[in-house]
Formats: sequence, C-alpha cells, structure tokens
Amino acid sequence: MRIPGALAVAIAALAAAGCSNESSTPMPQPTSRLTSQPFGTSPDGQPIDIFKLSNLKGVEIRVMTYGGIIVSLKTPDKSGQAGDIVLGHDDAAAYFTNSNFFGAIIGRYGNRIAKGKFTLDGHEYTLATNNGANHLHGGKKGWDQAVWHAEPFQDARGVGVVFTHTSPDGDEGYPGTVKATVTYTLTDANELKVDYQATTDKPTVINLTQHSYFNLSAGKTPDILGHQLMIAADKYTPVDDGLIPTGELATVEGTPFDFRLPTAIGARIGEKNVQPDRGKGYDHNFVLNRTGNGLSVAARVVDPASGRTMEISTTEPGIQFYSGNFLDGTQTNKGGGKIGHRAGFCLETQHYPDSPNHANFPSTVLQPGQEYKTTTVFKFGVQ
Repeated sequence: MRIPGALAVAIAALAAAGCSNESSTPMPQPTSRLTSQPFGTSPDGQPIDIFKLSNLKGVEIRVMTYGGIIVSLKTPDKSGQAGDIVLGHDDAAAYFTNSNFFGAIIGRYGNRIAKGKFTLDGHEYTLATNNGANHLHGGKKGWDQAVWHAEPFQDARGVGVVFTHTSPDGDEGYPGTVKATVTYTLTDANELKVDYQATTDKPTVINLTQHSYFNLSAGKTPDILGHQLMIAADKYTPVDDGLIPTGELATVEGTPFDFRLPTAIGARIGEKNVQPDRGKGYDHNFVLNRTGNGLSVAARVVDPASGRTMEISTTEPGIQFYSGNFLDGTQTNKGGGKIGHRAGFCLETQHYPDSPNHANFPSTVLQPGQEYKTTTVFKFGVQ
C-alpha cells in the first residue's frame, strides 16, 4: 500500500505541533522516520511496497509487503558503525524462488507437521507437503509468499507497520478462514517488537513466527560459528530422521544442546551426536524456561568482534535454533556476496513443531471466538 500523502499529512502535523505561535523559537523540522516506495510486482501481478523504519539510536529496518519480509536491519557496532545484520536480497524478485524463507512471516504453521496430516475434532486434515513427506512453514504457498496489506504508523510506541492477511478456508489444506495481523514496531529503546494476532471461523491450528537469518558481524565474518549464544532452556525436543519431534522432552545437560551459559555456536556443532547429525547441525526446538504468561527472555547472542548483541524475549513456549546448515552459496546476499554455509542463524519463537500430533505439547488449536495472540521482542545493543 502506497501512502505518501498520509506520510506528508503526518509530518506536517508533527511540524505544526512544534510551533505554538509566531513568536516561539522555531523548532527544527522533524526528520521522517518512516518512508515507503514501490519495490516491484509479485508473481501474480500485485504491487509490492517497501517501508523504511528508523529510530533515534541509529537502527534502521526495511520491510516489504511481500511476505512481510524484513529485507535489511541495520544496527551500530561498538564503534558506532551501522551494519546490516540480516541476510536477504537486493530486489523483491529474488525472493520469489527463495527456498530459505529469508526474513519472512511464517504461517499458517511455522515449522513441520509430520506427513502433512493432523486430526482435529475427529476429522483428519491433509496438508500440502513441501519438505520431503512433511509439511513445512505453511506449505507450497505459505504466508511468506502472500502480499500483505500494510498500514504504517508513527506514534508514542515508535514507528512501524501493521500487516494484515486473510487466509481462506482450505488454504494449503487448513480448515477455517483465518484473519491475521502482524505488527512490527521499532522503538527508541532499540527494540523490534513483533505482535501476532489471528482469529478463525472454524477450528484450526496456527503457529506464527518470524524467519530472519542473523549475522551480527554484518557480514564481516563468513559464518556465525563464533557468535556466543545463550538459550534459556533446560530441555529440547529431539527429532527423527525427518526432523519431526519424537515427542520426548529431553534434557540439554551433557549434550551439544546445552546453551544455558553463553557458548560459541561452533563449539560443539561437530560433536558426534545423533541429533545434530540428523539436522546437519542445529535445527531443533528448545523448551523455554518460562515464568508466567508474559514476556520472558528466551535467548541472547553476542558477536565478540563487532560487540553487537541481540536479546530475544517472547510469550511463546519454544524457540527453534537453526544454524544455517542448508545454506550452500547458491543464494546471493545484498551487495552481491554469496550466502555460504552457516552464514546466518535463525531463532524462531514458536509453539513446538508437529504439536497437532503430540497431545503432550502445548496446544496450537484456535477456536472460533478465541484470539491467537503472541509477542516477541528483539532488543539490539553493544558490549
């Protein structure tokens, strides 16, 4: 959605508010912290727009309406130099054939559902399969490939964009018409707040997440193995050969999955262990040590070279840590460089994979009259 007129009105209003009468000391014209421009056309002919959000601390985010994709995210390092800490592409068209979900909103169901099947209220549903025999990240045409409606805002919360999307009954095999809202808010506390909301007209399952790949060195290092990672989880969910959870909640103690204290991502990734062997590295859900129903710290990452830090807090019960195992140099990053093996990592806040098929996992069922509502906050800093 293009809104140059609305932006002009908002900026004019801010300027007017700063000057109460002619004798007052003139206030400087505010610098726009939210702009938009066209960014190509989707494969089915819909116009795509991209929004640039910036705060007062030097953080800048660009996000487009196709997939709600975070195209770039610039934060300062310990020397004050801004760098782009997410992987992605220079133009929208490069995302159309992207199989890695760079920066996208994932829905209806983030992560895997075994054999693309689940039973709800006695009825078995069959979903599209796009990851071997399994369903992954919403199917063959998930929400990462939708053009979302966008409404930008700038107010006391910060600057941001409200994205909305309606998924019809039967979409990729899921029951119910789901109306979803995902709000990105950039604050002056260097936080990116992501609020997810959804409703349905039939019982369904839902599990939304954000799929950015991070490299806090801003490309200064070719991989993320030296990043120090903490995950606030005593347990994780082991997987079978298809990366489907077995149903067990296993302890991380004494395993390569123990990130309760800051540990280099690469410190134990090569250890002989059936679980990282199955994922070709880390591609596992961690069971978060939650306290209450509000935001709780899930993970913290530090890049020692740049000093950049990222802390993730969430209301979700789990987080998927993916160490970029299937990145292979065939994709081109912004600026022309190749996206090599383990060039970025993902930390996807979520309910557990394949939850509809595991009664002991937190439920992902959404009923008519209920509201799906979760929040995740990414806080950026330096040390």
